[in-house]
Amino acid sequence: MTALRVIRWALKAALAFVLVTVAWVALYRFVPPPFTFTMLGDVVHGQGVTKTWMPLDRIDPDMPRAAIAGEDARFCVHNGFDWKGIASAAASNAEGRRIRGGSTISQQTAKNAFLFQGGGYVRKAFEAYFTVLIEAIWGKRRIMEVYLNLAETGIGTYGVEAGAERYFNHSATTLSPTEAARIAAVLPLPKKRAAVDPHGFVRRHGNRLARYVGTVRRAGLDSCLR
Repeated sequence: MTALRVIRWALKAALAFVLVTVAWVALYRFVPPPFTFTMLGDVVHGQGVTKTWMPLDRIDPDMPRAAIAGEDARFCVHNGFDWKGIASAAASNAEGRRIRGGSTISQQTAKNAFLFQGGGYVRKAFEAYFTVLIEAIWGKRRIMEVYLNLAETGIGTYGVEAGAERYFNHSATTLSPTEAARIAAVLPLPKKRAAVDPHGFVRRHGNRLARYVGTVRRAGLDSCLR
């Protein structure tokens, strides 16, 4: 195979990848993602999957506010990447403090909807690519909607509706600031944290987020969702 043929094949493969992925992202703009690679991993390991799709306009507004407070305060103003947050997380980690992630809600949504956990820099590169696509095609409300429905809220539990039913025995349509904050506090490590009778860091972090929910509303940090 000549070098020219290799280049042509590579260009065709790249074009096909772009067309397929753009169509995939466009489809999920209107259709709830039916399954994810993370869910598949749970099934492979013999665990069940519990999930119930809930439109954003039916989710208690304190839930996205708690997510913004805990995961991505600049969600409504960045273009998918919070460079200030990434720099701050890198500095914190370099100084040996508690390990922090720099991923935005948009990046986490791209990973949850289209990719798998782990994978190192290769997965991160694809995550960045899909983040650009969902920011361009979906917009902020859809990104938050998909995030709150695909985020793992416990072992085998996905989305805030399933999480609210699991932890509080009622729908995510009516969450108190404390309940929303407890779910948000679980999101970074859902397999190791529980929103019911939380202890240690989860309790402290949840209480802190509950106080910040009102701040998010008053400061308009959730303005892109209204």
